[in-house]
Amino acid sequence: MEHINGKKINNMVNITHKSNTLRIAIATATVKVSKKETIAAVEQRKVPKGDVFEFARAAGLLGVKKTSDVIPDCHPLPVEFTSITYEIKDLTIIISVEVHTIYKTGVEVEAMHGASVTALTIYDMLKPIDKGVEIESIRLEKKSGGKSDFNKLDYAHLKAAVIVCSDTISAGKGEDKSGKAIISKLESFGIETAFYEVIPDDFNLIQKKVKILTPEVGLLIFTGGTGLSPKDVTTDAISPLIEKSIDGIMETARRYGQERMPYAMLSRSVAGLIGNTLVLTFPGSVKGAKESIDALFPQVLHVFKVIRGERH
Repeated sequence: MEHINGKKINNMVNITHKSNTLRIAIATATVKVSKKETIAAVEQRKVPKGDVFEFARAAGLLGVKKTSDVIPDCHPLPVEFTSITYEIKDLTIIISVEVHTIYKTGVEVEAMHGASVTALTIYDMLKPIDKGVEIESIRLEKKSGGKSDFNKLDYAHLKAAVIVCSDTISAGKGEDKSGKAIISKLESFGIETAFYEVIPDDFNLIQKKVKILTPEVGLLIFTGGTGLSPKDVTTDAISPLIEKSIDGIMETARRYGQERMPYAMLSRSVAGLIGNTLVLTFPGSVKGAKESIDALFPQVLHVFKVIRGERH
C-alpha cells in the first residue's frame, strides 16, 4: 500500500513471490422461483427467452473468464477448467460452479463471480413468467491449493537450526540479514528456530556443526557458501555427509530463482536427509535466502510426513 499526499492508495496484491500450484474452488448460487409452473417451464425448455440452463451456463463461463475485468483487485489468470451444473429442489435451482487453475493465486472469486452471473442470467430469463423470482445466496463451498492446504499444527513439534556461513559477518565486519530473514520466514510457518549461529567459511567447522546439530533438530538450514568463489565451501562440506540426496528440492529452488534473475543457475545448493534431519543449503544473499524459502515452503515440509511413513 502506498501513500500519496497522506492518502492511502490500494495496489493489486503482489504475488510474484508465490509458486504455481493447482488451485480449485467450488461456489454455489441459489435461485428460488415462486411457482411450480416456472420449474416445469425450465425443465421442458419452454421459457420464452430460450433454454435457461444452456444460456445461463454460457454466461457463467464468460463470467468466470472475465472476473479480473470487473473486480479490480483480481489478478488475470489462466482458467484451465470450469464446470457449471444445476440441481432442482422443489422451487429452488442450485447452481454449482467449479473452477481449476495452475497459478500463484486462487480462483474463489472466479467461481463466485461465475455463480453470480449464472444466477442473474436465470433471473433475467425467468422474470417475464415469474415476478417472484429471487436470488437467495451466493457462497464459496470449497477451495484447495496454496496455503489453505497447510496446517501449522502438523509441524508444531519441529525444531530448526539456522547457521550462517560468512568470514565477514563472523569477524564482526558485517551484519547478518539472511539468517534472520530465514528465521522470520520459518516463524510464519509455526517453526521454532532452536539454534542460530554465525560461523566462518571453514570446511571442518561446517561439518562439525552438521554432526552436532542433526541429532538435535529436524530441520537444519545453512545460508552462505553455495556459490563458486574460492571461499564457498558449504556445499563441499555438507554433500559428503548427506545420506539421502533429494535433488528435486534445489532443482525447484533454482528454477524459481532463475525466473527472477539470470544467475540463479550458478548456485550449488544441495538438500537431503541426514538421519531424519532435513538439511538445506541456501545462498548467502538476503534475496537468495528469501527466494529459497518462498520456492520451497511450506510444501517441502511434507518430507517429515513421508519419513514418518504417512501416505503421499
